[in-house]
Amino acid sequence: MNAKIILGIDPGTLLMGYSLIEVRTSGIVLLEMEALKLSGRKDNYERLSMIHEKVESLIREFRPHEFAIEAPFFGKNVQSMLKLGRAQGVAIAAAMRAGLPVTEYSPRRIKQAVTGNGNADKQQVWKMLQQLLSLTEAPRYFDATDALAVAVCHHYELRSVIPAATKKTKAAKVSSADWEAFIKKNPGRVL
Repeated sequence: MNAKIILGIDPGTLLMGYSLIEVRTSGIVLLEMEALKLSGRKDNYERLSMIHEKVESLIREFRPHEFAIEAPFFGKNVQSMLKLGRAQGVAIAAAMRAGLPVTEYSPRRIKQAVTGNGNADKQQVWKMLQQLLSLTEAPRYFDATDALAVAVCHHYELRSVIPAATKKTKAAKVSSADWEAFIKKNPGRVL
């Protein structure tokens, strides 16, 4: 298997978390984990432009194969949701322009994939990421660790035998050939 690079994004209008992982046969390697801090004094459109430019820059530098982003959660403040949706949209536009496949995950799905608990808090997610990737130094912002969780979640979804349900299909269909291939690849996992 060739190494695969995944860019994970936690969108935000003041802080955008981003992380890049490289998936190798030996495991997951963290390439970059940081947050783009945007000044609240800047015009909203300037911040959106900076988000777009940062995502394009990351794509040029690291040449990821996949792009995963956290979906906005539904809050009570409509204006905040609109701003967050715009931030997500410009990040997705940069990925699509580069020809990357885009996948969106709900916050609950990301937490479930990383910790096994869809209600885990940010600290629990970080602790699990530290164990999974043997990380010691904490980043300045949890937005960066959230982006790492998005990338790791995407990796798990890509390697899953049963594809995640999409909006078009309520449940994924798995053929007997899929199961036969799984059994051949994983004889030790079959009871």
